[in-house]
Amino acid sequence: MRLVIVGCLSLALLTAAAAKAQSPVELKVGDMAPAFKLQASDGKTYNLADFKGKRAVVLAWFPKAFTQGCTIECKSLAENGPSIRKYDVAYFMISVDPLEQNVAFAKAQEADFPLLSDATKEIATAYGVLNDRGMANRWTFYIGKDGKFTAIDKAIKPATSAEDMVAKLKELRVPSATN
Repeated sequence: MRLVIVGCLSLALLTAAAAKAQSPVELKVGDMAPAFKLQASDGKTYNLADFKGKRAVVLAWFPKAFTQGCTIECKSLAENGPSIRKYDVAYFMISVDPLEQNVAFAKAQEADFPLLSDATKEIATAYGVLNDRGMANRWTFYIGKDGKFTAIDKAIKPATSAEDMVAKLKELRVPSATN
């Protein structure tokens, strides 16, 4: 009987540990942003560490290039780029699409900002945005100069994403860009 109880307890612990290991990461304001080094639609590679101590960063995760909501969001950000660039911030859209797809998408939408590609889904997993369909949730992460999250927006409206981003940058008191 004792062996059965020990066996059941061991199985329960293993099951709980496995469930915890598979549960998505839940990042919050004040946490350090997971590091990344990713290729972008503009031919460059961006490393989060390169911005630390220099400027704020915004990562706008999107589910899939060339889909309706993502197209609307990308156009919003492209059309309102001058308003966003009034702030001292590096901003990116980011997905788990292959780089070639994001390059084509950026070109088709005339995006004047880089789209990052996380085709391995490693960074999406670290940020907790990967959903059960294997795509990223449409969430935006605001990262301060210190590398910590200052805001996490999980209620993105594609049509007003740029205006909402500008309002959030103002609310967070991100400094104005010095040209």
